[in-house]
Amino acid sequence: MAKISPLMLAPPVLFAGLAALFFVGMQRENPNDLPSMLINKDAPSVAALVPLADTPLLKDEVLRESGLKLVNFWGTWCVACRAEHPTLLVIEDLLPVTLHGVNFDDTKAKAEAYLQEEGNPFTTLGEDISDKTKIDWGVYGAPETFLIDENGKVLMRHAGPITERVIETTLGPAIEKALARQSGS
Repeated sequence: MAKISPLMLAPPVLFAGLAALFFVGMQRENPNDLPSMLINKDAPSVAALVPLADTPLLKDEVLRESGLKLVNFWGTWCVACRAEHPTLLVIEDLLPVTLHGVNFDDTKAKAEAYLQEEGNPFTTLGEDISDKTKIDWGVYGAPETFLIDENGKVLMRHAGPITERVIETTLGPAIEKALARQSGS
């Protein structure tokens, strides 16, 4: 009978160990949900934004106005942003929020043409030509959306498109929780 060398067992044991680590990692949280360091902190400044289209400019004061706000980072180059756009057009009819937009990594001409063709869902809007705003907010991709409370605090961050399912499972419950907290104060 031939002896089995310990070196022969190393590859299958190593593979099984890595497979177990990957399996455990996949069972935990959604891998797309990277934590934001902004939660429960003041929303970063948007002072570096420049006007876009004929929409009022998103300013710091807007983030501290009463009511809940969504700040959506988007670009015309982003396929997921295009997919979420129909939802953004009706989001203020579905939820008690005001929608604000930040366009980045885009040209002004493309962004304005897109909004003209597809509709502009944003109450205020700005273009991040310096990338300062997206960096300050910790945005690494598009779309990313932040829920901001009446005090200008970031309540949640959602990476990816806003869909009906996201509204039902994530955004809606976060808004209900924020409204309950407001009425309890």
